[in-house]
Amino acid sequence: MRNIRLTILLLLCLFAATFTRAQVPAGYYAAAENKSGEELRTALYNIIKTHTSVSYSELWQSFYTTDVRPDNGKVWDIYSDRPGGTPAYYFTFGSDQCGNYSGEGDCYNREHSVPKSWFGGSVAPMYTDLYHLYPTDGFVNSKRGNLPIGTVINATWTSTNGSKVGTSNISGYSGQVFEPIDSFKGDFARTYFYMATCYKDKNLGVETQSNFSGGDLKPWAKTLLLQWAALDPVSQKEIDRNNAVYQIQHNRNPFIDYPELAEKVFGNDASPFSTSLSSLPDQNCWRVYPNPATSHIQIEPSYNQLDIKTIEIADMTGKVLWQQTMDGDNTQLDISSFSRGIYLLTITSDQHIYTYKIVKQ
Repeated sequence: MRNIRLTILLLLCLFAATFTRAQVPAGYYAAAENKSGEELRTALYNIIKTHTSVSYSELWQSFYTTDVRPDNGKVWDIYSDRPGGTPAYYFTFGSDQCGNYSGEGDCYNREHSVPKSWFGGSVAPMYTDLYHLYPTDGFVNSKRGNLPIGTVINATWTSTNGSKVGTSNISGYSGQVFEPIDSFKGDFARTYFYMATCYKDKNLGVETQSNFSGGDLKPWAKTLLLQWAALDPVSQKEIDRNNAVYQIQHNRNPFIDYPELAEKVFGNDASPFSTSLSSLPDQNCWRVYPNPATSHIQIEPSYNQLDIKTIEIADMTGKVLWQQTMDGDNTQLDISSFSRGIYLLTITSDQHIYTYKIVKQ
């Protein structure tokens, strides 16, 4: 039984996107306590702006710890990954570095998720800030180019994992955009919130074809990214990456540590920030397994006997597909009628809200 429980916990760490407390140093966000709005953004800026910069060549080595897949030790490439499925290809650290490429799967390079042309090129420290630099398929990266991120209405090109290039359907921007898959939209959102905070004194909108104006996000981009952050909650991948980058740069992404900061800084939540009132629980209180699943998912408490109040399942657009009030501390969900894909499971319990990604095979 003990081995089964350990296996369950391992599966959860590998597959579930949970609101698990990251390893935040004691007192790290003390200067941001009880602040709101622009004052809060400035406080966060002062906390994270000073950090250790690596060289551009050192990024290759940094990726070994910041972007390694937990299942096979390969490169975690967000432009080819298929959460809940098998990617068309994997990259091996070192041997598959770009290099020349002529198609997908040839090699991986160093993707500026906020394109370097937006802040004037090889300008330190933005040029090598790991919080917005990811190892990605070189060919897909070239298709994205310096396009802003957004949602596509008419795709002119689609990658093997579903990332798209095409015409924007966003009110406020009608040009060409790049759209990552749903599973990484929250990652992009929290990356951009970080950049608009850490570099609020810089110009990230040198090009008009950008999600930024000066050091701030454009209004249409704020609206879009707040939606993405809500639909794709903080994942274990982001938490692990945040901790790994912290070991290198010695600063953190606050929007991963405290996801509620997105609405407090860029949205309409005017309530003061407090680390003691965070929507994140201090630990992962629920086991959700198996995940991926084909027919049923079991929910049970990890350690404390907490009562489930309500459970709901929504699709990745946020549409609630199933909701039920519960009475008890564990339950089994029948998902056999659901189509294959990724869903959001939300558990309300003990005045906390816990959100998981679940994969139906």
